[in-house]
Amino acid sequence: MDDNEEAMLTGMLQAAEEAAPVEAVQAVTGEISKALHALGVSLLIADLSGRALVRLTHQTDAGHPGRRQGAEAAEVLPFDGGPYEQTLRQQTVRILPGGDGCRVLAPVTERGEAIGLLEIDLPDEPDLAMLGRIGRTAHALAFVVIANRRHTDLFEWGQRSTPFTLSAEIQRRLLPASFTCEAGTFALSGWLEPAASVGGDTFDYSVARDVLHVSVTDAMGHGVASALTATLGVGSLRNTRRRGDSLITQAEAANRAVAEHANVRGAYVTAVLGRIDLATGRCELLNAGHVPPMLVRDGRAVPLELPANFPLGMFPDEGYRSGAVSLLPGDRLVMVTDGMRERNAADLDLPTALLGISHLHPREAVRALSDAVLAIAGPVLADDATLLIIDWYGGRGSRSSTAGADTARASAFP
Repeated sequence: MDDNEEAMLTGMLQAAEEAAPVEAVQAVTGEISKALHALGVSLLIADLSGRALVRLTHQTDAGHPGRRQGAEAAEVLPFDGGPYEQTLRQQTVRILPGGDGCRVLAPVTERGEAIGLLEIDLPDEPDLAMLGRIGRTAHALAFVVIANRRHTDLFEWGQRSTPFTLSAEIQRRLLPASFTCEAGTFALSGWLEPAASVGGDTFDYSVARDVLHVSVTDAMGHGVASALTATLGVGSLRNTRRRGDSLITQAEAANRAVAEHANVRGAYVTAVLGRIDLATGRCELLNAGHVPPMLVRDGRAVPLELPANFPLGMFPDEGYRSGAVSLLPGDRLVMVTDGMRERNAADLDLPTALLGISHLHPREAVRALSDAVLAIAGPVLADDATLLIIDWYGGRGSRSSTAGADTARASAFP
């Protein structure tokens, strides 16, 4: 990093701090534009559907295209297989030639989470050194977005191409802040494709110093009642996880919490809970009345046989048992909810589908599998379809990050 780049990054951070949260990105892109002598700079943020990018602007012109909320405008750019989608999926900087200069697209990514794209119009085509600088600038912008979206609804509003119901709003708050996480020994990504009436699905993860915690849950029913039951289950699981309790203790506490506090008689939550030892690959799993997790290894996708347990909340005094599997480098662990298997979705040959996407990064694999379910059971699902994919690299897992993503493991665009 030379003095000019260091000065630009310092200016970006200062501009972000001095601006209001809703104006932070605009302030930062202004600094980028000045430093690079750009003709224009924009942030395109990833839509919550995972199938579009959104350009957020502050426009007093009522004729501006896209959704509006006061002076805020959100222009949706659906994925069409073109350079914008390719740049996001491949996580590499791309140059688009133009008549009076060129356009550079750079992924805005943090630890594998694809936040969006930085779009820069330049008067001349940049050299390799400049492209590297742009990539690092886009990476820094990711942290600006992450920091400022905690203080405003602007980004969340812009990412929603369709309005949320109350149950969807509750469910959204139960999901992790980032759907993707890359580390040296693993990469994971989760996805939730909601039903027309939200079905209470969630996924969660947390990375400790030596352990990766994962879970997928499905509360019975639909709508607000289901979302409230899911809140009890997820809240209890997070509370006991953060206290350092074992999987069995977590399940037993959540079982009592749902049984005692759910506002629907007979409410329950099915779940798969997991703890992966990051040093050894030993994966402890507990299945509470849920769809069995699947292991993709050596060209086969098979369900894991685990001790049977009742769903959480069904019998408050019930005990729980866990099982274990030793993960090997190259393994993929897949957890899904029954929305992937019920009704028309059952027509999807899940093992075959998993083998067909085994070459994709988890970030792309969850979307590909979600698209496959929608193609069979959509366009509106009868039940939430949720999945969590964990790729295990083990001792050979040395993460080499380029501007927020491990490009060596990124998906090749078909």
